[in-house]
Amino acid sequence: MRVLVAGATGVVGRHLVPLLAAAGHSVVGLTRTAAKAAVIRELGAEPAIADGLDRAAIHRAVVQARPEIVVHEMTALTGVTDLRRFDRAFAVTDRLRTEGTDHLVAAATAAGVRRIVAQSYCGWPYARTGGPIKSESDPLDPSPPRAQRRTLAAIRHLETAVTGAAGMTGIVLRYGTFYGPNTGMLLPAVLDEIRRGRLPLIGDGGGWWSFLHVEDAAAATLAAVERGAAGIYNIVDDEPVATREWLPALAQMAGARPPRRVPAFVARLLAGAAVVAMMTESRAGSNAKAKRALGWQPRHASWRQGFADVIAAQR
Repeated sequence: MRVLVAGATGVVGRHLVPLLAAAGHSVVGLTRTAAKAAVIRELGAEPAIADGLDRAAIHRAVVQARPEIVVHEMTALTGVTDLRRFDRAFAVTDRLRTEGTDHLVAAATAAGVRRIVAQSYCGWPYARTGGPIKSESDPLDPSPPRAQRRTLAAIRHLETAVTGAAGMTGIVLRYGTFYGPNTGMLLPAVLDEIRRGRLPLIGDGGGWWSFLHVEDAAAATLAAVERGAAGIYNIVDDEPVATREWLPALAQMAGARPPRRVPAFVARLLAGAAVVAMMTESRAGSNAKAKRALGWQPRHASWRQGFADVIAAQR
């Protein structure tokens, strides 16, 4: 099949494109800058250049590529580690999830695409009530902290636009919190903050998280390209975990002292309500549906072993 990957040089895209090519698909990699065309060729795809926020450019790129399937991995999260100003950190990504998604869906419709797969997020967007592990049928947060409202609205927009795309199968993948070599939670900047004692355990550390190795994100996306009914799928590992467990464990793996404890009311003043909610109230996700319907299994089944393996390799 002919597959267009929008965001081909991003965290997921650079792992997904080689997987698609190895599986026998003809791949077009869409990127915003011409300077990345050579990287896309090295990954095994034909490059296409277009800004995700430029409607006309996206239309031309998709129609010219003539894909059967479109994968939406467009974000602007490189270098985002400080979440004290959450809405500012996610401002461009929010536009890519709203305007960019609309442009991509419209172009896919014009090009006769029959399947579209898009990236979303599993974790803090779920309602902060009930049990700690959520399925895809559970509601999203009706009243998130103010700094997260625009981002959650953008996530809702993307999920509605993709699953409701006329004439094609729309699949949304709610990825867990990424990690991998020099990626996500294991970026050198994040590990350095932990070693310096700048990532404390807030309140009771009762927020639940789901983690996901980027290689498993790519493998699940390949599965969604090739099969699966329209809908939403949590793509997370097998071991959801509370902050009070994963943060001290990560500190120990990184060779740092145990994280100091900070009362929630103090952290709210210093880091903001969004960070406090993520560390004390967030919910994790179940991957049962993805395993059943997509035939996907995470190779890195536990964040615990995954973190340890990546940190050891980085040393």
